[in-house]
Amino acid sequence: MTPSSACTALVQQFEGCAKKQADGRFIAYPDPGTGSDPWTIGWGTTGVDIKPGVIWTQQQCDDRLAQDLAGFAAKVSRVIGTSPTSQHQFDAMVSFAYNVGVTNLANSTLLRLHKAGDFAGAQQQFGRWNKAAGKVLPGLTKRRAAEAALYAD
Repeated sequence: MTPSSACTALVQQFEGCAKKQADGRFIAYPDPGTGSDPWTIGWGTTGVDIKPGVIWTQQQCDDRLAQDLAGFAAKVSRVIGTSPTSQHQFDAMVSFAYNVGVTNLANSTLLRLHKAGDFAGAQQQFGRWNKAAGKVLPGLTKRRAAEAALYAD
């Protein structure tokens, strides 16, 4: 499966394309949850190439989001396996994995319940992932609610 426009819109809504400079370009910034690593740029992009001082254009931000979502989609497809999955369920799990990582999704009760066909139970699990550094973050609470709603569509 591939992410739909609903997935891209959800990620963009909650990641934002932050730290726009006066010249229209974007500068890397420390992770808002930890105040340090991982450094982030554009639509929540992290990686070894993202560090203090990195500056991108809007097009670089958009292109990297598309590339990253395709990569996350491939990994999410692998961990879902042959379990029946709707487009909206897939999109919600890709957004979730983009934010918390594929390993966390792969080891989650959310995925276990999804693969067991307990979609209502899986939907409820999104809300449990609303903390960073042990603290409940309102933005994560809102994101998980939006992912859960998309998953249920």
